[in-house]
Amino acid sequence: MTENHQGSVPSRQRKRFPGISSRAYEHPADRSALVALRKLSGFDTAFKALSGLLPERSLRLLFLSDSVRVSDAQFSHLNDMLRDACYILDLEKVPPMYVTQDPKPNAMCIGLDEPIIVLTTGLVELLDEEEMRAVVGHEVGHALSGHSVYRTVLLFLTNLALKVAWIPLGNVAIMAIVTALREWFRKSELSADRAGLLVGQDVQASMRGLMKIAGGNHLHEMNVDAFLAQADEYEKAGDLRDSVLKILNVLPRSHPFTTVRAAELKKWSESRDFQRIMDGHYPKRSEDKDASVTDSFRESAGHYADTVRTSKDPLMKLVGDIAGGAGDLAGDLGGRLRNRFGGGQGGGRTADGGSGSGEEKDGPGRDGQGEG
Repeated sequence: MTENHQGSVPSRQRKRFPGISSRAYEHPADRSALVALRKLSGFDTAFKALSGLLPERSLRLLFLSDSVRVSDAQFSHLNDMLRDACYILDLEKVPPMYVTQDPKPNAMCIGLDEPIIVLTTGLVELLDEEEMRAVVGHEVGHALSGHSVYRTVLLFLTNLALKVAWIPLGNVAIMAIVTALREWFRKSELSADRAGLLVGQDVQASMRGLMKIAGGNHLHEMNVDAFLAQADEYEKAGDLRDSVLKILNVLPRSHPFTTVRAAELKKWSESRDFQRIMDGHYPKRSEDKDASVTDSFRESAGHYADTVRTSKDPLMKLVGDIAGGAGDLAGDLGGRLRNRFGGGQGGGRTADGGSGSGEEKDGPGRDGQGEG
C-alpha cells in the first residue's frame, strides 16, 4: 500500500486498479453527460462562482459538530474499509467520512471543493462487513467521478424549491432543473453501484445489500434470485398505463428502485466490460483529457437503442415497434422511389436504359441512383 493508504489489510485479497478512470465503470448515460460537462469551457469557473450560494461550509460544520467522524479511534472498521476502497480505486486523498444518527438506511457523497461521505446509523446497523464494503466503494466511486458536486447542487436546489413554493411560478424553473438533475443522478447511482462491485468484488454481497435496503434485516426470509425475479416482473408486467405509472413513480426519486439497481448490476457483472476491468484492461485517468464527447454520446445512444430493443416494458416495446415500423416504411418508400426513377429493378437497369421521360433520367432518377 502507498503512504496515503496505510491501514489494515483487506480481509481477503482483492484486485487493485491503478490509475483507473471513472469512465471504466460509469453508466453510458452518466458518462456522456459528465464528459460533455467537463469539456465545457468555463464550467468549473461557473460552479466555483455558484459555491458562494451553496451551504457547503455549513454542511461541513454541521457534520463535524453533530455526527461522528470515522477514524482509527471511531468506527475503525469503517475507516479500514474507506482506506481499502480508496486504495483499490487509486483515489489518492481519502475523503472524510461521518456516521450520523438516522434510522433510515442511507449514504451520500457531497461537497464542492472536496467530497465528504456520510453514512446513517440505520445503514451501518443493517449491513454486514462485505455488504458495507460495497456501499463504501459505491460512495468512493461517487467521489472519483466528481458526482459530489452535482449532488450538492441538487440538495441545494431541492431545498430552495421548497422555500419559494409559495411564489406564483417561483419554483417551476427550479423544479425543471431538479427533475433533470434527478434523472442524471439516478443514472449516476448505477455507475456508483458498479464502483462498489469493483471495490467489494463480491456480487452476492452487493445483491444482499440492495435486498436489505428494500426489505430490512431479515436475510433468512429473503432470496436473491427471487428478488431479481421481481425486477423482471416489474419490467414486463402490465400494459401502457403501468408503464406511465412507473415513470410517474420514479420522477420524484433520487435513486432508481432497488430491484432495478440489482438487475442492472447483475447484468453488468456478467458482461465483457466488467471482465476486462478485472483482467486489468480499463481506461486510465491520464487519458481523460482525450475522451471524445462524440464517442460518449454515440455509446449512450447505442445503449438506449439496445435498451429499447431488448426491453420487456410495454411502452418500450411500443417505441421499438414504432421505430421498426418507421424503418420498414422508409425502406418501402425508398424501394418505390427507386422503382419509379430507375434504380430498383434487377440491379442492371440504369437511368439511360430504363423507360420514362428525359426529365426522369436527368433529374431525380440519377440523384436517387447516386444516393443508393
